[in-house]
Amino acid sequence: MKKTMLITGSSSGVGEATAKLFAERGFNVVATMRSPEKSKILDNTPNLIKERLDVEDTESIDHAIKVAVEKFGRIDLVINNAGYGQYGVFEGTSIEKIRKNFDVNVFGYMNVMQRIIPVFRQQGGGIILNVGSCGGIFGLPLSSSYISTKFALEGFIESVAYELASQHIITKLFEPGGIITPFHARAAEENTGNGGVPSYDSFISATNASMEKLAAGAATPETVAKDIFEAATDGTDRLRYCFPYGVEHLVKARRELNDEDYEVFVRSQFPNA
Repeated sequence: MKKTMLITGSSSGVGEATAKLFAERGFNVVATMRSPEKSKILDNTPNLIKERLDVEDTESIDHAIKVAVEKFGRIDLVINNAGYGQYGVFEGTSIEKIRKNFDVNVFGYMNVMQRIIPVFRQQGGGIILNVGSCGGIFGLPLSSSYISTKFALEGFIESVAYELASQHIITKLFEPGGIITPFHARAAEENTGNGGVPSYDSFISATNASMEKLAAGAATPETVAKDIFEAATDGTDRLRYCFPYGVEHLVKARRELNDEDYEVFVRSQFPNA
């Protein structure tokens, strides 16, 4: 019997590549997104249906789950992938923008999980794979809003994983580094820059130059999709999967250096920090 996977945020980038790969590997796939009528790339993909799901709209989550179960009989795997980046100096970023980032990147994940957990419990089990970020392991300048959502996700997922294990539900956290996707286009639109404070300009210029160097090691969505597939189907209850595309040195430093030495190292990577 084919297994069924439901994924959020599949209109482009990693979500789209992951939906396509799982369908190619024999899964029934429910590819969800806020506006499925606007995405045509996944049309005519065997074993795949598109459904509307907005992680801030709990009714849409319930409906997508209901359709998936009615169509395929059960759901074996849910991939929480929907999210976006909010960049710019903290001083110039409104609390409303920061709250919106948390609503999608943190509470959106919680919304999906609270609605799939009862289904998995009634089935006798299931897997939830949450796409986090290496940004949940270390901090970066000009990214405090986005990074804080990923730090929050780390603590939440680790904590709830122990609860769900008692219900035979496996919880996984996938931590990628840099990825070449349209994610950055929206992040650019949301970027608040210097927030109207020119004294940050030289710092922003130097930081952006450093960020461009990190971007050189970014992975393609197809590469990330393959790594997600392996993490989701390895048959274990392993919690964390770190794939630090382009930021290997930052992950290594955070894990191996003491706090004082790590801070010195990061400042060397970002002049003026």
